[in-house]
Amino acid sequence: MRAPRFLPATPEEARSLPGGFDFLLITGDAYVDHPTFANALVGRYLESLGFKVVLAPQPDWNDPGSLEAYGVPRLAVLVSGGNVDSMVANYTSERHRRSRDLFSPGGQPGLRPDRAVMAYVNLARRAFKGLPVIIGGIEASLRRLAHYDYWSDKVRRSILVDSKADLLIYGMGERSLMEVAQRLAQGQEVRTILDVRGTCVRVRDHQVPEGAIRLPSYDQVSSDPEAHCEAFRLAYLNSDPFGGRPMVQDQDPGLVLHNPPPEPLSTRELDRIYQLPFVGLPHPRYRQPIPALEEVRFSVTAHRGCIGDCSFCAIGVHQGKNIQPRSIRSVVREVQRFLQSKDFKGVVSDVGGPSANFHQMPCSKADRLGVCQGRSCLRPNPCPNLEARHREYFEMLRAVRSIPGVKRVFVRSGVRYDYLMMDHPSYLRELCEHHVSGQMRVAPEHLSDRVTEVMNKPPREVLLQFMDRFRGCSGGRLFLVHYIMTSHPGCTLEDAVEMAVWLKRLRIRPREVQDFTPTPMTRSTCMYATGMDPMTGRRVHVPKGRERRLQRALAQYWVEENRPLVEEALRLVGRTDLIGDGPQCLIPGSPGGSKGGRPKGIGPRGRRGRGKGA
Repeated sequence: MRAPRFLPATPEEARSLPGGFDFLLITGDAYVDHPTFANALVGRYLESLGFKVVLAPQPDWNDPGSLEAYGVPRLAVLVSGGNVDSMVANYTSERHRRSRDLFSPGGQPGLRPDRAVMAYVNLARRAFKGLPVIIGGIEASLRRLAHYDYWSDKVRRSILVDSKADLLIYGMGERSLMEVAQRLAQGQEVRTILDVRGTCVRVRDHQVPEGAIRLPSYDQVSSDPEAHCEAFRLAYLNSDPFGGRPMVQDQDPGLVLHNPPPEPLSTRELDRIYQLPFVGLPHPRYRQPIPALEEVRFSVTAHRGCIGDCSFCAIGVHQGKNIQPRSIRSVVREVQRFLQSKDFKGVVSDVGGPSANFHQMPCSKADRLGVCQGRSCLRPNPCPNLEARHREYFEMLRAVRSIPGVKRVFVRSGVRYDYLMMDHPSYLRELCEHHVSGQMRVAPEHLSDRVTEVMNKPPREVLLQFMDRFRGCSGGRLFLVHYIMTSHPGCTLEDAVEMAVWLKRLRIRPREVQDFTPTPMTRSTCMYATGMDPMTGRRVHVPKGRERRLQRALAQYWVEENRPLVEEALRLVGRTDLIGDGPQCLIPGSPGGSKGGRPKGIGPRGRRGRGKGA
């Protein structure tokens, strides 16, 4: 069998192609030919459809010559910011520039521009005048309508308008990309491709389809919090491929037509995509390793989509709620290919997805009609139609661990413990016995029920029940790693103190603490921008300014350098009973005490007042 080859990714390789090529794919990531890297997935998929594709990874966005050197593509330029929104890749939650980019050779920062999609579209326009430019990937996908942008602290227009691209493909995009590519190949002009599902296009009034929903305009969204919430609510309720309607939004100037999502891929279609001839390595143009590959090189994506519906999660917005599983046979074949690598030591690092154990649609109604819009499968209580379906996922894990040459198969992509608790305890026992390497990752995110309700996460009691069951199943040999999020909308300083108290009571000292970062098109970001929950209309407290530092410190109250901030927070909410030497205390008392003055922008109980940024 012939060894897989890389897609062309240098000017020299592009110029050596007989008869030229069809698409030039510009991406903000290094080119790693692995199915977890979006640029490889898109390139291989187009190649499987018979198109010639050349990649231009991380070009110099100030020099059109960096693209011109590849030659002119026959059909179009495709632009992606990369696996991660470029602003998330370049900046921390406190808006400090990151010192490392995991998707660049050697982790080197500065190879990806801010607002990469816009920068690359501008570059493509300068290099190839008159050629169609199509944008996609998570950065374009989550900015397809008017949206709040945390890094400029304002509402921005659709990235389709701001970038001046011709067409936007949102979501995972294979179905939409295939149709657009085939229409271009047939000679259709890009400006006339207006009706492909999973795309956004600029239109005039007479081109708006009958029955399209009119969203509040960009001007309304940027000036009126209630209009912002209404735009989010309508977009959320029309995000399902089975019942979603076309939407149109005035961008002042111009209209953006948002076509409904495409139907989910079938298992057979998804299997075909992941069986494409990926090399599994970085392109030989790189002399340094790509850090993002290290953890995923010998991992497997078993499914796409997530029914968790966490308020803050961008992955769920991008991939959708409809779970699309791969077959056991396909996953086994992928792992068998690992055995051909001299670097594979018999350890499969992960078999999962956005949430590992959401492997199948857990509802016969959803199988036929799609997910319900307007209610969550699991919150506030599990839907009566919900069926815990772990059987096939665990059959898949058993099949993978029985492959000769495979020593261990781990599940590291996170387990949704409330869903796991709905099924037979034997599944948790099997998970602990075979698929956990000392520590199992769970994401309660918070321990105050007021906050988890806003996050759309399970209440604290469910976590306590799971911890008891986990201890019984693991025999005390394994530990839980808890992911915690601070400063989420709806979290007051009192709530942060309540979490700290529970962390101490449960003897949890989380290492994985993340400050909430507003990313476009999530419910939590809408709350952050407006101070309201768009689905309930209730006002929510939004931690900003110094209060974010106080909440972060409370989540790691035992760290010595956090002690002054913890004391300040405790005094602000009147919980001096937690300062001292008692068993319930979070920090020891200090001689003379601290006055702990009230920070600007924080009310006396941390519930009102909004600081000027974070």
